[in-house]
Amino acid sequence: DVTSARSPSADLLPFCSPGVQEDEDVKQMLQGSSMVKVRSPRWQKKRMLKLKEDGVTVWCQSHKMSSWAKEQKSFNVMDVECIQEGCQSETLRRMAGSVPEDQCLTVVFKGSRKSLDLLCESQEEARHWVRGIHTLQERLKNMNQKDKLDQYPSTADQNHDNKMSYEEVQKLLQMINVDLSDQYARTLFQKCDQSADGHLDHEEIEIFCRELLRRPELDAIFIHYSANGCVLTTVDLRDFLKDQGEDSSLTHAQSLILTYELNEWAKRNQFMTPNGFTMYMLSRENSVFDPEHALVYQDMKHPLAHYFISSSHNTYLTKDQVTGNSSIEPYIRALNQGCRCVELDCWDGDKGEPVIYHGHTFTSKVDFVDVIETINEYAFKASPYPLILSLENHCSREQQMVMARHLRSILGDKLVTKPLKGLDSCYLPSPEDLKGRILVKGKKGKTQEQCSSSSSDLSSSEEEASQKQPGVSRRSPELSELVVYTRSVPFKSFELSAKSPATDMSSFPESVALRLIKDSGTHFIRHNSHQLSRIYPSSQRLGSSNYNPQEMWNAGCQIVALNFQTPGEQMDLNQGRFRQNGLCGYVLKPPFMCQPDSVFNPENVGGGPGHRPVKFTVQIISAQQLPKPEWDKPTSIVDPQVRVEIHGVPIDNMKKETPYVGNNGFNPRWDCTFNFMVHAPDLALVRFVVEDHDFTSSNDFLGQYTLPFSSLRTGYRHVPLLKLDGSSLSPASLFIHVKVTSPGTDDRTVSHGLPAV
Repeated sequence: DVTSARSPSADLLPFCSPGVQEDEDVKQMLQGSSMVKVRSPRWQKKRMLKLKEDGVTVWCQSHKMSSWAKEQKSFNVMDVECIQEGCQSETLRRMAGSVPEDQCLTVVFKGSRKSLDLLCESQEEARHWVRGIHTLQERLKNMNQKDKLDQYPSTADQNHDNKMSYEEVQKLLQMINVDLSDQYARTLFQKCDQSADGHLDHEEIEIFCRELLRRPELDAIFIHYSANGCVLTTVDLRDFLKDQGEDSSLTHAQSLILTYELNEWAKRNQFMTPNGFTMYMLSRENSVFDPEHALVYQDMKHPLAHYFISSSHNTYLTKDQVTGNSSIEPYIRALNQGCRCVELDCWDGDKGEPVIYHGHTFTSKVDFVDVIETINEYAFKASPYPLILSLENHCSREQQMVMARHLRSILGDKLVTKPLKGLDSCYLPSPEDLKGRILVKGKKGKTQEQCSSSSSDLSSSEEEASQKQPGVSRRSPELSELVVYTRSVPFKSFELSAKSPATDMSSFPESVALRLIKDSGTHFIRHNSHQLSRIYPSSQRLGSSNYNPQEMWNAGCQIVALNFQTPGEQMDLNQGRFRQNGLCGYVLKPPFMCQPDSVFNPENVGGGPGHRPVKFTVQIISAQQLPKPEWDKPTSIVDPQVRVEIHGVPIDNMKKETPYVGNNGFNPRWDCTFNFMVHAPDLALVRFVVEDHDFTSSNDFLGQYTLPFSSLRTGYRHVPLLKLDGSSLSPASLFIHVKVTSPGTDDRTVSHGLPAV
């Protein structure tokens, strides 16, 4: 059964909007389309693609099969990263000219799932599917809470009679991960079965769902602030907003009532009912993440060295660095996530065309020209700020010339080929100066005179070559000319780098970086106030695992390159770090990291710059609609527990965990309060992790959310949970209360917390 194999959240998203149902593109998707699935010029199979009535799931059925296929034969529209029109994938590029390009499309998925290359029967049909998926994604992204209240019955109604028997109710409860006693479930069913015919009709199903979704913890907060226990007046609502630490003006209170109140009478009289309050509390407007930080709010006119820069390592790989595939798709995913530094390992290819792959391994190869064309298309879709191409260049001079030609012809005016006019050459340009521009990071060949006097930027093998041919560089002048502000040089010492131009930058393996942080942390901070540093994973990480990026950020390192294709805690931290500032891939470092004479020590914040201790109190109240692990049996119910983690300078690293709640993934309740002392809040991240407790083995991951400490909002907030690959797990969430105070401050107001229920 495909519904039991997919993530529960896929089943819980409704297709209840008449506006979407009437969309011509969506209508075509509901009717289904016969297409050809393409894996190679020889492997082409007919498939029927059809949108399920939930408006979320697309079935992909073989014409030979008598029934709809398994989980891998369907996909969720929210798992689609993008759709490429025409022959843009590696497979379809090879077939260009032999297939009608305007009938081709490629569905690129989030995470590691392989793309789907399709050939439609007509150009119009291809456009229906491209536009339709975009329409559905936008609809689902903007679902309000009223939509979510109506979401459950459609999938559980197995015989599609718009009624639910008690057996269908049991299936519904199983799907939404709630384990009710049979007695309670039957009592609730009978209470709602007002017609007493053993079935719930449409209105009775709605009553059942609303009763099931009742949130006692929200009701208790409502009653606490309501003067009469029935409604919130604007005065009551303003009191609540003031305690939340946000805009408590009359205008804002009135605006919330107009936006979230469902009852027209209450809305006209400027009252908020319990339902309206619930709608507001569950909305994105009440998220734990500061909405102002969802925009570019930082000063973007500092030198590049003053920013953390979202960076990818071995960007071309889909999996490990020994046998994994090389592809253009990881570039699309990384760039769409706001990544601003991608890596290209370049080697000589056949027929004079350079290729990209992990040299001396079994990874597949992708053409350099295809990668550059993809980068050109996606470079600035997620962020307008500069993109750095980190070239790991192993090519001959002849193919370096080809690389340079492709870079110039494809990237055109986006490519920086000479220093910008009117800027102080002592400093790197700012992200604002370089908006919409692409930088090449690489080694720069020397002139004959320079080569005879120094070979400091050559590798050992290159130095041997230069000794055989004095005064000759292996670097192609055409490619060297494209290296302007990001010239790769070997690191010798902090003393020497202090005298080097700001345009010089060094790359460090993680082990060297950690040693420098431990032995010379303050000098590393000063170095990184002036020049860029790139950190990359150890070559021993054959499975493309990641190191802890926080340790590198603590030292002010800007380009902390991670394997984006490998999900886990390290990528959660990276997403959390760059969640702020409009997801633009650049985050301004704290001022104490940007001064050439800084005395900040990343290993010790017992005082001095960066030491600004605050008390962080978080109450984990409840969770809502948690998924089951994808590999669990359909009948299993999770035993959730929550862990709160602080990631920052060493003194701040700490984890605290709630007990587990048995057999309840629907609305588990903890009411657990944790206190943390955060000494360097400007560098700290907060990570919320939800797991399924297991007595006999390690816990299973259910969801997480990571954000900068500076982006936390105080008060009662919902935490939207994310999947392992960082995509949305909606409607799963945590409900928490946050308080931030200075040490010694009387913070008894925290205990007003959640009134007893």
